[in-house]
Amino acid sequence: MTLFESIRMSFRSLSANKMRSALTMLGIIIGTGAVIALLSVGQGAQLAITSEIQSIGSNLIIVFPGQFGQNRRIRTNRITLTRADAEAIADPMQAPHVAAVAPSINRSAMVTYGGESLTVQIESTTPEFEFVRNSPVEHGRFIDYSDDAVSGRVAVIGTDVADRLIGNRELALGATIRINQIPFQIIGVLEHKGGQGFGGGSADRVIIIPLSTAHTRLFPGRFVTQSGRAVDTIYVSAWDEGSIDMAMDEISWTLRERQGSLSPDDDGFTVASQADLLGVFDQITSVLTIFLGAIAGISLLVGGIGIMNIMLVSVTERTREIGIRKAVGARRSDVLGQFLIESVVLSIIGGLIGIGFGWVVAELVNTLGAFTTFVSPQAVALAVGFSMAVGLFFGIYPASRAANLNPIDALHYE
Repeated sequence: MTLFESIRMSFRSLSANKMRSALTMLGIIIGTGAVIALLSVGQGAQLAITSEIQSIGSNLIIVFPGQFGQNRRIRTNRITLTRADAEAIADPMQAPHVAAVAPSINRSAMVTYGGESLTVQIESTTPEFEFVRNSPVEHGRFIDYSDDAVSGRVAVIGTDVADRLIGNRELALGATIRINQIPFQIIGVLEHKGGQGFGGGSADRVIIIPLSTAHTRLFPGRFVTQSGRAVDTIYVSAWDEGSIDMAMDEISWTLRERQGSLSPDDDGFTVASQADLLGVFDQITSVLTIFLGAIAGISLLVGGIGIMNIMLVSVTERTREIGIRKAVGARRSDVLGQFLIESVVLSIIGGLIGIGFGWVVAELVNTLGAFTTFVSPQAVALAVGFSMAVGLFFGIYPASRAANLNPIDALHYE
């Protein structure tokens, strides 16, 4: 019997019980669709994070409290970073390979204008932030040194904030908004970025105010410590990509000297480059993607059990047919191959339908705007290959049982 003939007979046998075949394939369809959909979500998250980190500048260095160990968990020894630390890093005598430094405090707050309100991220920083974090202004101007010197109640807003609260980006200039009930005058609107911001949330739903204003007006006393006025993060820009490693070493030595320790093991801070961040996030998202794929793979295994169950029923129903085929010369390998092909055909058809189902789910997620997904050829190949393997594996036992039937016993079976 040729392979083509075996496949043709498989389709004929499966079409004889269309409803049963469809219900059997349902597990494979759901499993394959789940693999496609979940892997697309994981890969979409990985691409989004990679794109966001790359968009903030290749020369960016980030300094934050706490130390990442080899196990990627923050250790308990952590210092409080202050604005004075940022000024020390900006000193060309201590860090000659550093081009600009922007200390920052990032907190969410309720912003109101007229009868509208919106929860946004408040980035309290210095004028260098525009350069360090690549945040150019589309209308108006960015905060300057005079704003920071007098703790001015001025704000630069993202396009999403302007559209939702004011309704017009150009008319937003000069308008007064309230951040936690404190009035601020809008002096600029940032260029539209789109996507997610660094650390989550919309990149355009942000308001930038002077750092001194946050310390003295918006959060008075909240960030005052014995070491000075605390900040969450210090963003640093090296002169060029070739200066990044030297700038990171200079930053580390400067902070160690200020905290009274010269041992890297005692660092209460982390100095990370863009490459370091990409490595950490790639590792996290890769594990997440594998985990999501493994969860979806469980439903494929359940579908495989369904295939084995229905193939065992098919062997029982077709016992006399098997006996007749063996009596007229069919070999054991012919019967074995016939039932294996039927099992694989079930899984392949279910897998192909599942690809369409998973793609529709991924596109639905995109349409709803909940997440940006990416259906890769690798995910499709993995889902189809795994569904074929499931059909083959769970079809072996029923096929072997059919092939081992005694033709005389099979002919007498009622």
